[in-house]
Amino acid sequence: MTAGQGTAVAVDAGNAVLPAEHPLPMPEQSLRQGRLQGRRQDTSPPNIAWRRLYVFGTTIAMTLVATWMMVQVLARGGIGVLEACLLGLFVLLFAWVALSFVSSLAGLQALLRGRRKLGIHPDAPLPELRSRTALLMPTYNEDPRRMMAGLQAIYESVAATGQLDRFDFFVLSDTTRAAIGEAEEQVFARLLAATGGAGRLFYRRRADNSGRKAGNIADWVRRFGGAYPQMLILDADSLMTGEVIVRLVSAMENHPGVGLIQSLPSVVGGRTAFARMQQFGGRVYGPVMAYGVAWWHGAESNYWGHNAVIRTRAFAEQAGLPELPGRKPFGGHVLSHDFVEAALMRRGGWAAHMVPYLHGSYEEGPPTLTDLLIRDRRWCQGNLQHSKVVGSAGLHWVSRVHMLIGIGHYFTAPMWAMLMLIGMAIPLFQGGIDLAEELHLRLSPLHYWRGLDERGVLWVFVVTMAVLLAPKAMGYVAMLASRKERSGCGGALRALLSVLLETVLAALMAPVVMYVQSRGVAEVLSGRDSGWDAQQRDDGSVSWAALLRSYGGLSMFGVAMGAMAYAVSPSLAAWMAPVVIGMALAVPVVGITSSRKVGDWLRRHRLLSIPEESVPPPVLVRAAELRAAAMVEPL
Repeated sequence: MTAGQGTAVAVDAGNAVLPAEHPLPMPEQSLRQGRLQGRRQDTSPPNIAWRRLYVFGTTIAMTLVATWMMVQVLARGGIGVLEACLLGLFVLLFAWVALSFVSSLAGLQALLRGRRKLGIHPDAPLPELRSRTALLMPTYNEDPRRMMAGLQAIYESVAATGQLDRFDFFVLSDTTRAAIGEAEEQVFARLLAATGGAGRLFYRRRADNSGRKAGNIADWVRRFGGAYPQMLILDADSLMTGEVIVRLVSAMENHPGVGLIQSLPSVVGGRTAFARMQQFGGRVYGPVMAYGVAWWHGAESNYWGHNAVIRTRAFAEQAGLPELPGRKPFGGHVLSHDFVEAALMRRGGWAAHMVPYLHGSYEEGPPTLTDLLIRDRRWCQGNLQHSKVVGSAGLHWVSRVHMLIGIGHYFTAPMWAMLMLIGMAIPLFQGGIDLAEELHLRLSPLHYWRGLDERGVLWVFVVTMAVLLAPKAMGYVAMLASRKERSGCGGALRALLSVLLETVLAALMAPVVMYVQSRGVAEVLSGRDSGWDAQQRDDGSVSWAALLRSYGGLSMFGVAMGAMAYAVSPSLAAWMAPVVIGMALAVPVVGITSSRKVGDWLRRHRLLSIPEESVPPPVLVRAAELRAAAMVEPL
């Protein structure tokens, strides 16, 4: 395909059901050339500069204070090479958690004040739409029965608004397995018959799935985008109410300078204990964080790749992705394309907003930690790949910050590991200690650091942990402020117990995540590609044999490290306990949290609960009914 002109004819596999084509040129963008258009957007808050000054200024001030405290501790024993390395890691990691704290604090006040933007009021009468919108559901080797049952639930919810005539629905398949492709066609035919959606529901499977999901959507834009002023991007597991869809499209219609509006999807449908952790954390902590970033992102918000409405012309004009130079994993197609598409649209003068206060946008989370880490490996490669994009010409500085935060997310894992190891190593080399002699003494980092400045070490630890955990406390406070949310999360006491349970389980899993993410970063840097696999949706069963293969080595390493530390010094073992315990218990923790029985027990006792469980929205109820009926049908 000649991407710059979009004149090549796309080839469909199988039996496509498509409308007449309305081509829309989508030129490939240059990352080396380009200028920022529209430095200030009409929809940007008038005080956005002060908001950003508060966020980054406060983050810097907090980091400087914490750095001064750490320098006071280190200075007692002298600052050598190891101490300087430890200080550098501490500064970067504290700045990371401080930014999250400050952003969440801004989010708490915005949430409690009920801030709204783009004229979107969830309780106002439903607006009448004036234009046509395409709902696009890309899929890749998914179970078509489950995926199209969700699409039918969305279709029926849109129909219930009385504005179905304003929408068309497209299943955009990148499926590579012939049997699944044939099944998609069969299930789609049943969907047409069940809804009477002929002329409104469409399906096509690409013969060449180059560019992955981004290429799939770009192909649709070049063939059909001219007929639709807006497109709403879904994932194969997405669910959205018709009301939310109508409100998002109406906001786009009423703000011609806006190119993208991102909703905040709630994670639902979790059966395993791990999935329940994810959906509870997303529902309780997520809004505070989302309100915070929306507050200071303003008209330069990020894009998460789904459950968002996009102005088709803006996307076509600005978001044509080039292939990155070089070999995989850094070269080739852009994997985390959503960040880059949002950045290019903003460069072209289009605003991007997040609206976290619209309830009715949903997605499903991975059922187990293993599934999360498999998906996370692909995200790791995609985010690190942004190192080739972040310096592109003409990008807004906030767009660059989005990419840097995405890159930094994966480097924090090895940085935490290095911080811990250096903290252990400093006592061994301080003052030319004879290691053989010291093994017979009270060797431990805890003893060494307490000997430097016991009060100072304690304060550094307390401040760091307070800043790290405060966003969870803010989320709990925000949840208490809403009777509906409080009741849906099991009440104040059960919600508090759920917060404590989620925090403990997350802490136990943190060393496993740290190890896997560090390995992922090393693999990407060494040139290993992640590939492209279908995602696991709702089967959380994991055999103990598989767990032993995946995590047995890590558990044995944790046990060995703990035993060695205790043999040297009980206080050394205490210093390493948070990491060692998580590693040693990796197999049972992952196994227990992957269990549906444990998840069902938690649900019966209303722990890790979310409001959608006690009062499920009609679209979720309908999707569950349709999926249950569809899964008994043969493919």
